[in-house]
Amino acid sequence: MAVRPDVTIVVITYNDAARLPRAVGSLLHQSLRNIEIIVVDDASTDGTAQVVRDLPRVRYIRRRSNSGGCGAPRNAGMNAARAPYIMFLDSDDELPRHACKSLLTEIERTGADFVTGQISRLIEETGKTTPYYPSLFRRRRVVPGIAADPAMFFDGFSTNKLYRLGFLREHGLRFREDVLYEDHIFTAALYRAAKRFAVVPWPVYLWHRAPGDDVSISLRLGAIDNVRHRVVAAEAADRILRRGGLAGLVPERQHRFVAQDLRVYLNALPRFDAVWAKDFAAVVRPYLAALEPGVLDRAEPMIRVCARLILADRIEDLRVAARSLTGGRAAPREAVTRDGRTYWGADADPDLDITAMRLAELPFSATRIRHEVTQASLTRSVLSLTIRTYDPFSVLDRHPTTAHLVVGAHRVRLSPREHPEGGYLIRARVDLTKANPGPFWWAGFHDPKLVFTRADGHSTSDRLLADPSLPPLTASTPTHRVTVRPEGDSALLRTVWERRGPFRQVVPRLLALRRAVIRRTSDRNLKLRIYKRLIRVVPRRRDLVLFEADCGRGYTGHPRYIHEEIHRRKLPLRSVWSVSANRRNFPRDVTKVRRMSWRYLWTMARAGWWVDSHGMPLGFPKPPGTRYLQTWHGQGSKPVGLNSPDLRGDFPGPREEWRANVARWDALVAPSAEFERIFLPANEYVGPLLRYGSPRCDVLVRGDATAAARARERLEIEEGARVLLYAPTYRDSAKLSGRSVRVDLDRLAAELFPEWVLVLRTHPVERYAVPERLRHFVRPAGGYPEINDLMLTADVLLTDYSSVMCDFAVTGKPIVLFTDDWEEYRRVERGFHHDLTEIAPGPCVTTTEELIRVLRDLRPPRHAARDAARDAARDAERYAERYAAFRRMWCAREKGEAAARVVDVFFAGFVRKRPA
Repeated sequence: MAVRPDVTIVVITYNDAARLPRAVGSLLHQSLRNIEIIVVDDASTDGTAQVVRDLPRVRYIRRRSNSGGCGAPRNAGMNAARAPYIMFLDSDDELPRHACKSLLTEIERTGADFVTGQISRLIEETGKTTPYYPSLFRRRRVVPGIAADPAMFFDGFSTNKLYRLGFLREHGLRFREDVLYEDHIFTAALYRAAKRFAVVPWPVYLWHRAPGDDVSISLRLGAIDNVRHRVVAAEAADRILRRGGLAGLVPERQHRFVAQDLRVYLNALPRFDAVWAKDFAAVVRPYLAALEPGVLDRAEPMIRVCARLILADRIEDLRVAARSLTGGRAAPREAVTRDGRTYWGADADPDLDITAMRLAELPFSATRIRHEVTQASLTRSVLSLTIRTYDPFSVLDRHPTTAHLVVGAHRVRLSPREHPEGGYLIRARVDLTKANPGPFWWAGFHDPKLVFTRADGHSTSDRLLADPSLPPLTASTPTHRVTVRPEGDSALLRTVWERRGPFRQVVPRLLALRRAVIRRTSDRNLKLRIYKRLIRVVPRRRDLVLFEADCGRGYTGHPRYIHEEIHRRKLPLRSVWSVSANRRNFPRDVTKVRRMSWRYLWTMARAGWWVDSHGMPLGFPKPPGTRYLQTWHGQGSKPVGLNSPDLRGDFPGPREEWRANVARWDALVAPSAEFERIFLPANEYVGPLLRYGSPRCDVLVRGDATAAARARERLEIEEGARVLLYAPTYRDSAKLSGRSVRVDLDRLAAELFPEWVLVLRTHPVERYAVPERLRHFVRPAGGYPEINDLMLTADVLLTDYSSVMCDFAVTGKPIVLFTDDWEEYRRVERGFHHDLTEIAPGPCVTTTEELIRVLRDLRPPRHAARDAARDAARDAERYAERYAAFRRMWCAREKGEAAARVVDVFFAGFVRKRPA
């Protein structure tokens, strides 16, 4: 008797014999073994039948005629399915190895009607994967019907789901066979019928995007019939919801159409001609006109502008506006600012309100100017351009600037002339032989930019928009063939460099050889073996100090201030700084060495002194006679050392490696008694302690009259604006995700700007790109070279669990903590040695609304350092006692002379007696 499979996977295919084995292969390698694989061939005319015959464990169904879509083959597979659960897979995609097993476990655990999970888009050209609408899948949860989470309408795919087959059959859920985008209709009916569905946050479907793909229906955007089918699908989905008693959710489903479906075509619109644009508008206009009230008002400003232009049959304006949606996200040609509102175009039309984009309020370096190439020619290697520049917010009128065209590393000075109809006319000539910044073997591309620079050094730049119909222009340099062409949906001007002649064949081989040599000589084990020999034979230089902060990422922290104290006293010591790859935030006058380079190892072996804030390379022994000062990089309540998440497991290798690292230390900077209580046992350190406070906090005690001016000038913060320094720490489970920025910055901006400006200092292991709509209020400062400048500039610190609060408390200025995930952080994430809610030096808030209320209650502090503590206590009287206790716990040793005392003790043999 045949065993009933657990899950049936229906693979649909049409003329895709080359990729079908990859799709089926992903099923044959599923960790859930008891599956049924059904391949439904929609009457292919290639070798699909032969390919399927060679695949094991596959049931093959061949349709007699091609349906032209996906609905009919999926229905055929559904009819033949024998398992109680079913999934669908397209032949050009794959399922991750544990997709079936994990989804089956979830549906059985939750009793849901279906389970949906994250789709990952794989760009085959680059190998990069990106999650599709990750916000939908961030939380693992069971949803009691679509009304409880209508944002899930954006998950309109049938392929990233596991269904109860009985549920589909009971409700008659099948795919429409007479329309493309049948997924949209099917999922609308699915959401209407489901009483509960589960959502999982892991990838369950790998959606391949191949270069030049003309198979996927969703990529055939140039066909107006494709637009018609998408509109028909949207209308059908709306009818399903209305007839199913969910009329109140129709606006939510229509919001998905405007934000996702309509935008797909708007993004691509600039690359098509005016006839296509007019036909497209004619197809979507009736559906847009019938949208429920308020749907367009929810759309992003430029999508809403485009929709309004479609409704008004302003096709030329539509083509101009659509270039602001993708690629360079070009500025408008014209804009009107009136009564605090900003409008797209030449008139203050309420339908074209783009105030939410905040384009009129951006700082100079982020401001937007539009450049359209009206003429382009290439003679030999000289590119000639005529450029029409639109300055919709009169930035160039208000700021005297110099203008340059930048192509790669080559800059050409320009002389813009006022255009009679507004804006500027620019003529530029650039010799492309000078524009390749790399060596002869380099190949790649440059996007030319127009850069306007003010006298204070701040500059703003934008890429050039080309005519989408511009034919490629080609020229040759001695080593390259250069092509100038429009690129992408927005038709940005691009110069592409390809090797020519003998370089085309020889250089790739030389580069492969070079990479092999670098790979071999960069082997860590090889370097370690040679280093161990070096330290046995190379004498130490007693006057050489190797400094390293944050594994070479910056000239900052305690090492910086110890270095500057040595330099200030003119001690007979030579300093060398470790620099990690691609780091440029170091002073020009310090000697630098690339971390883990051969010269770095030579410096490590010879240096008589190491001063470091994180950890010199693990496994590399300290040379005999070298003295190693570990300054560490902060204090606070988070577990560190052997108690940190990556070392607290009972795995001897990493823990012993860390113990060996600690054993190299000859002295440790100990800023406070509480630091010692937590840090010493966590690292099993028993060596000498330098109990003089934190060298990096000396400037916070003494103050720096130039710091605030320096930071305000660099970050373009207006005088009089209050500064909120937001410095969240990372989450161990979500590094590089941007999820540490948990405050609703849009809400904060709406309530606090222009009185406040927020300076965002994310952790070095975090990545967060500030949206353009927030750049008027948020100044990204993750790359600002010295956080002390930011702390001295700030009126208030906003953090969560970061040790920065211990340093900032030295200033006496207010501290607010955003602790919305406190329970998760202390129980699941990194953990905490204290109950933060009990020791916090300021209010702990869990919502943006609470934060706004707290900030509004604060009185403007005085900026003099000696008055800061008194003002903070007056502004937050109820927290004064806790603030004082917090300072006693972490800041009692901060007297403003830590760097000097550390140098006195650690470099005693070189120190002249300091004057009293």
